[in-house]
Amino acid sequence: MSAAPPPASRGSAHRELIAFCDGASRGNPGPAGIGVVLADPSGRTLVEISDSVGTATNNQAEYRALLRALETALAIGASRLRVHMDSELVVLQMQGIYRVRNAALRPLWEEACALVRRFESVELVAVRRELNSRADELASRGAAPARRGYRTSIQSPPRSPSG
Repeated sequence: MSAAPPPASRGSAHRELIAFCDGASRGNPGPAGIGVVLADPSGRTLVEISDSVGTATNNQAEYRALLRALETALAIGASRLRVHMDSELVVLQMQGIYRVRNAALRPLWEEACALVRRFESVELVAVRRELNSRADELASRGAAPARRGYRTSIQSPPRSPSG
């Protein structure tokens, strides 16, 4: 079972978003999951995703988390995105500093590059794991062997007293 990302018409469109994403694999390769948190510039969480991605290596799961973050940000109307990941490999490959030598990662990297080109700007930032803890928790939950499908949570901004 899979849920589609929320449509852009739902809630207000956010041109600039911050993403935290992480992938996890139990066995490398083994049961794998992704975790994604999308927030507005003030830090308010808009979307959380935890998903099983089947059997994958940790690096494949990291790329799948990035792909889901990019796809979901586009779906809710973002044009600028700052992505925080604790996978230095993925960040440096996406920045062109490291080459993608692993044949299994190349198609994921190509898909991510194609999605990045659809934004005005995307900045990828390597962060320490403790600064990516919610995405890590969601990825670990997605990697649990019994996990099927994913949960998407959308938090709408509070209404003003006059609205």
